[in-house]
Amino acid sequence: MLALRPSCERCDTDLPPASLLAHICSFECTFCENCTHHTLRGICPNCGGELLRRPIRPAAALAKYPASTERVFKPLKPV
Repeated sequence: MLALRPSCERCDTDLPPASLLAHICSFECTFCENCTHHTLRGICPNCGGELLRRPIRPAAALAKYPASTERVFKPLKPV
């Protein structure tokens, strides 16, 4: 089951469970749409995997299996 992390790892933007702007890789690294397309160009910086839109968990299932509250924040380092 997906953790549905609550924020973007790069910019810390909130990504609620029903957000259509959340993208994940196969390891569930989580990024917002802006970081995914403009900064990361669709590739996870942690594993090199493809970033795809995170699916939405139905409300009934979300009540039984809530989203994670753990925030992961790894801001981009200046070049």
